[in-house]
Amino acid sequence: MRRRLLVTLLAFAALAVSGLSVPLGAMASTTRTQQLWLGRYVDAEWFGELAEQAMATGDRQPLVAAMERHHDLYEDAVLVVDASGAEFANIGVDIDDPAVVDAVAAARSNRHSTRFPHRLGTWDPDSMMIARPIGSGMKVDGAVLIETSTVRAQRDIADRWALIAVGIWTALALFTGLALALSRWVLRPLARLSQSVATLTDTLPRPVADTPPTSIMRQYDGPPEVRALARSFDAMALAVADAVEAQRQLVADTAHAIRNPLAALAIRLESLKPVIPDQAAHAFQRAGSQVDRLAAVLDGLLRLAVAETPVGFHPTQPDSDWPSCCDAVRVVADRVEAWGVAFERAGMDVAAAVPDGEVEVAAPEDALMQILDVLLSNSCRYAGAGARTEVRVRGGKRWVTVSVVDDGVGVAEPELDKLTTRFFRGSSAIPGGSGLGLPIAAALAQRYRGELTVGPAVPQGLRITVQLPVRAS
Repeated sequence: MRRRLLVTLLAFAALAVSGLSVPLGAMASTTRTQQLWLGRYVDAEWFGELAEQAMATGDRQPLVAAMERHHDLYEDAVLVVDASGAEFANIGVDIDDPAVVDAVAAARSNRHSTRFPHRLGTWDPDSMMIARPIGSGMKVDGAVLIETSTVRAQRDIADRWALIAVGIWTALALFTGLALALSRWVLRPLARLSQSVATLTDTLPRPVADTPPTSIMRQYDGPPEVRALARSFDAMALAVADAVEAQRQLVADTAHAIRNPLAALAIRLESLKPVIPDQAAHAFQRAGSQVDRLAAVLDGLLRLAVAETPVGFHPTQPDSDWPSCCDAVRVVADRVEAWGVAFERAGMDVAAAVPDGEVEVAAPEDALMQILDVLLSNSCRYAGAGARTEVRVRGGKRWVTVSVVDDGVGVAEPELDKLTTRFFRGSSAIPGGSGLGLPIAAALAQRYRGELTVGPAVPQGLRITVQLPVRAS
């Protein structure tokens, strides 16, 4: 992948540098060509003025002397003709050359070019002709032609192109170094991650032969290294999903295996009740209570294992309840009514404080009922006689908040954060219970992308708040 990344970066760099260097080189060639042409055109104007004076006075010496100096300095050939086209002064020009004849004729007819020629290249001829008429306006007294060498200008242009090429290769070399450093910096963590994931994947159990592929395994596009990393992650996800499913199955099998002996033990204890002597009745009663408590713990563990399984985690066993919704107001009212008798027997009061209308939550009705049953059961058991419990519902744009608030004995502040820990029981809790109720409720809330929090009520008591997402419209 590093090679492909480098090739891509360098291709873009080459295009960018070429896009800057080609116009720069063309501008350098044009500038040098214009410099040569303009300088010789100005010299031709000067020779025209000298020729005009020489034709008027008949003295050619100043003109010839200037032409010779120019030839010695630039090695240019210079020709001056009069109005009839006859040679007036000549240094180095072949007057029989067709190109010279055409250029002089164009200048004498006032049709000479006053625009810059095309930019020079190393493949162009070694000379350039500049011709202009002698005189002003429509009056033409002759013509001046300068045949100048373009070798020096072409050499200058080649040198500038070479300098630009050196700059291009330098820039590409610098960019190559930068691209190498950047690619190493970007890809080194990916390579290490890929190696670690591949090593971990090799230690995972392989799928059973003839097992149909699950929906977690997908086909990916992109570089081979990224595809291999994605497949390794898929393999890990599948292994984790299998482990979760195996855990659920183990809990179910264990529950089934334990329930039958436990039920048989309970029946045996019940059958032994008539023959238990009076001095052993208390111990027999405690044994029965322990069997009942063991059954309750077993049921709690089963519910907790199911609650802690992420919704739809295993692709072959999606959650049939998700993403169903329910009306929190109706469910709260139903559970408060159902628990009313138990609270009345405990010498407590329970009420619901709900808004008018429906408040839809993105959670199944059964899950919300289980959460409320846990919270109301805890409040009924531990709040104490004379306490009042209120279940409140508040809707929002993103969350629905269901709170169970009582003014009972409450829980010590250092213990509040531990109430959702498995098997934890507060120091003020009465005997009984398994310590799994609140962990089950918290797991159910988290299962449906919500949250359960525990805090003190004001002025006293306990507040347990459950936040669940609002039903998507």
